[in-house]
Amino acid sequence: MPRSTNAEDYQRIATPVAAMPKDFPAGQHIPPHRHERGQLLYATRGVMRIGTTQGTWVVPPQCALWIPPQTEHEIHMSGAVAMRTLYIAPRAARHLPRDCQVIDVSPLLRALILAAMGEPVEYPRGSRGEAIAKLLLHELRAVPALPLHLPMPQEPRLLTVCRRLLNNPGGNTDIESCAAEAGLSSRSLARLFQRETGMGFTAWRQQARLAEALAQLSSGKPVALVAADLGYASPAAFTAMFRKCLGTTPGKYFKRA
Repeated sequence: MPRSTNAEDYQRIATPVAAMPKDFPAGQHIPPHRHERGQLLYATRGVMRIGTTQGTWVVPPQCALWIPPQTEHEIHMSGAVAMRTLYIAPRAARHLPRDCQVIDVSPLLRALILAAMGEPVEYPRGSRGEAIAKLLLHELRAVPALPLHLPMPQEPRLLTVCRRLLNNPGGNTDIESCAAEAGLSSRSLARLFQRETGMGFTAWRQQARLAEALAQLSSGKPVALVAADLGYASPAAFTAMFRKCLGTTPGKYFKRA
């Protein structure tokens, strides 16, 4: 019997960890919603963008996003997405982060997520499914968070600037032009960025470009074209930024995926 792809069917079951596989076409948008359980979002194919009131997270295939219970969020699919979700009961999530976090998916964690998809949703005590669930919870406590979060401001003028940067991350937008559009001085805009997001203007814009780069690269677009599209002077300059943020080159990063 095919496993349900309705998230509601996984919220009130007895087992602490429930696994749901579901595929989505390119461009699909899941409107804002929340779950009783915490959610580990992982995709074996495609890039997801998840938005909450705290910001936006980009989740490429090598990564997963932890979403605590009752956190409202929406999801945008960049390319076709093969999503593999774990719903974790609040009592089992007590030792997991209280905020959303993008985490690195090790080969072991990936194997455990995929193995959980093959077990019964309501696995019995002492079963292989229970052993997988227990090891999953132990692994999730130890994985490192990754810098793939774009904090969104509340201040209306700065929010308009951030949305403009997200909509056109490769545009020739320096702090002076953004400040002029917002009716602010460059110094005032810089202060707002630091106060509202905890990041400087340049760092925030770089994160926005990295997010867009991951989405484009995951669809197979060549590095040189992505670099040009995002306003980098050369593929080498883009690769240097990518390595600084994620610790490796784009080619090696997606080869691992």
